[in-house]
Amino acid sequence: MKKGIFFASVIFLLAVAFSFFPDLFGVITYSRNSGPKEIISKEKKPPVIPPLDTALYDQKLKELANNPPPPPPETKIMKNPETGEEETVVVEKPAPKYLWPARHASQDDAGGPVKTDYPRDGAILPFKRVVAYYGNLYSTKMGALGQYPEEEMLSRLAIEVKKWEMADPQTPVQPALHYIAVVAQGGAGQDGKYRARMPFSEIDKVLRMAKKINAIVFLDVQVGFSTVEEEIPLLEKYLKLPNVHLGIDPEFSMKSGVPPGEIVGTLDAADINFAANHLAELVRENNLTPKILVIHRYTQKMVTNYQKIASLPEVQIVMHMDGWGVKAKKISTYKQFIYPEPVQFTGFKLFYKNDTFEPGTSIFTPEELLKLSPIPIYIQYQ
Repeated sequence: MKKGIFFASVIFLLAVAFSFFPDLFGVITYSRNSGPKEIISKEKKPPVIPPLDTALYDQKLKELANNPPPPPPETKIMKNPETGEEETVVVEKPAPKYLWPARHASQDDAGGPVKTDYPRDGAILPFKRVVAYYGNLYSTKMGALGQYPEEEMLSRLAIEVKKWEMADPQTPVQPALHYIAVVAQGGAGQDGKYRARMPFSEIDKVLRMAKKINAIVFLDVQVGFSTVEEEIPLLEKYLKLPNVHLGIDPEFSMKSGVPPGEIVGTLDAADINFAANHLAELVRENNLTPKILVIHRYTQKMVTNYQKIASLPEVQIVMHMDGWGVKAKKISTYKQFIYPEPVQFTGFKLFYKNDTFEPGTSIFTPEELLKLSPIPIYIQYQ
């Protein structure tokens, strides 16, 4: 009798506890046909994001700038015009004008244009280097992401990540999958826009792959005859996720009316600013950490009015050197079109196939790319 009363009391107390404190218990829901569907445990608190370390941010930007030291003064032996005697004179050389790092507001006391401000808390760059595999799941020719079976692809990416970790131990590596979500097409398609939007089911596959290795995801947009204003909002449900970022490709933005692939396209600062402002709005509305915006570039005209690209605390802009060929050609492209027009950060693409067409050629090693000025903080393998 006493045992029965005891058990009844325990059951009563548990029922009361469940009624008033349900978050202490897991909740099981059932579907009609398949039994238990999911278990929802006590809600976890969102991760604590430490405040931005501005001193470290400045330090890392200077490291990325990789500026050569000012030239040492020269000594010359010259005649003193008053005495006629020879004297040793120290001649100071003019200090070089450094374009990098792109300036932010706290550095404006030295004069010069203000290019960027400090990012919001939780920024990935420049504290981590992003190393990405690029491609499309429907094609084995568009990049490593679609070329190999999933497990092999992730394994290959892990090898590249390790190489960068060993080459630059002071900069942790953030792995990434860079998926072409809107693909430029040679045919006009039903709406005449020369682009194909990938099904959301394919984007979901990439997100599941990324989760396996704690990677972030980039959704890349090749607009064809469409526009960034039309295409980017359609990806909004993904861009609201904290681990999803954006890439836009001027090569396939065909403002002239010529189909993709026949000439190189272009994006203006106005297009880039639209993309950045759209991302910034999503960051503010959803209380996210900063988004990364990658812009592909390998010619002058691919990006116009670069000086009008506006920086935002919510968005980190990467101007990505997308050219292919032998090493000397790629370095020349980097110096001609990336270095002289500073925006914020730089990237560098490596092609497993296109960079090694010529006999005896090879792709850059991390150690070689770390000698560039500025040092790229986003690395993409295709």
